[in-house]
Amino acid sequence: MKVGILKEIKVMEKRVCMVPTGVATMIANGHQVLVETGAGVGAGFQDDEYRAAGATIVDTPAEVYGACDMVMHVKEPQPSEYDLIREDQIVFTYLHLAADEPQTN
Repeated sequence: MKVGILKEIKVMEKRVCMVPTGVATMIANGHQVLVETGAGVGAGFQDDEYRAAGATIVDTPAEVYGACDMVMHVKEPQPSEYDLIREDQIVFTYLHLAADEPQTN
């Protein structure tokens, strides 16, 4: 499976959904991992650490969404990402649907 790690764009969110050791585990289990550049910076992880773990670094969220079977976030996708999500794609994240009717729809 091709897995994508997205940079958090929600205001004040600095976490990352997967650290470099998680990427290494995914790679060791036969998966490919794409990481949006800067995804780990707020949590103290640099792109080079993800590269060393076996990830491919890409420039935009559109590249992650376009290439991956599963995309991962800490927080819910933001409105600018809605049109990037494919019908057959797994979105692995926390959703706060009760507070956000557009996202629910």
